[in-house]
Amino acid sequence: MLSSHNITPLNITGNTTPQQQQQLQQFLGEAVADASAVVIGKLDRHTAQIVLDKRDKIKAEFTESVVEMVERHTISDRYKDEEAESDREYPSTYQVRPVEAQVTVLRKHFPNLSGCMEKLGRRPLPGGAEAWFAIPRWQALAPSYNEALEMVLNVVGKQRKLSNRVMDKLGPDFLRQSERSLCAREILLQQQSGNDVTVVAAQAGMLHRGCSARRARVVMRGNEFGLGAFSFACMLLTHPERLSSLDALMVDCCGDEYSLRGDRVFDRVPLFDYDLGGLQFSIFYEDRSRSMWGSPSCFLFQMT
Repeated sequence: MLSSHNITPLNITGNTTPQQQQQLQQFLGEAVADASAVVIGKLDRHTAQIVLDKRDKIKAEFTESVVEMVERHTISDRYKDEEAESDREYPSTYQVRPVEAQVTVLRKHFPNLSGCMEKLGRRPLPGGAEAWFAIPRWQALAPSYNEALEMVLNVVGKQRKLSNRVMDKLGPDFLRQSERSLCAREILLQQQSGNDVTVVAAQAGMLHRGCSARRARVVMRGNEFGLGAFSFACMLLTHPERLSSLDALMVDCCGDEYSLRGDRVFDRVPLFDYDLGGLQFSIFYEDRSRSMWGSPSCFLFQMT
């Protein structure tokens, strides 16, 4: 099987602009010039010749070091203190099913769902993703995202015990998708146009365990976006084992934003957790890090 290195990530916000490229080349060039001046000042004729004799090797190592350093600095420092140590895992009974089996489950609950590019689930995964998941377009279920979420929650509640602590508070004044998730979803719909079920490369929370919801958002890769409550509720329909034990990694749905009072102050995040009473759907602060929680996310890639 091909490795993830054969998959080309698709950056959600697009490639760098000509102005950014010029600025990057300028300041990186200045940094290289400064480093070269310092190094040259420390050499004599003998050591300078040794360096020149190894020019190809040094150039390769220098390039590798600069690339590693720049990539390391692409991770934001924002909300850096909102990370907690976590050793939470997925339940041992949780195993991701083939995409075809997931689609069968979804169509059992929503018979009107049409096409799906199921063969995508046989491709190698992009870096960061754990498995392929089948998630319906919300537009195929209801007139609005909020109504589609309520519909899926109702179905989940018929399959297992579910306590919805924000029932009747899931309208657009309370819940919305993040701007990044909206943008990414549009790209997915274009890539898999004409299909009611999209096939996505995702991870179910482990990658960002211990991070607050907003910390998870800012450290995501260029092709990564957080999954919202609708997407994760669909994942629970096809994989109920994901939240089935008290010591399982719980879920912050950082692809959505929540306003506690419905006053358009969106500083909360919807979540799913599990306790002795069963599955719970609720909300929490977006700036609180907890060792028991992680944020699921999805990764876009070039379809060509």
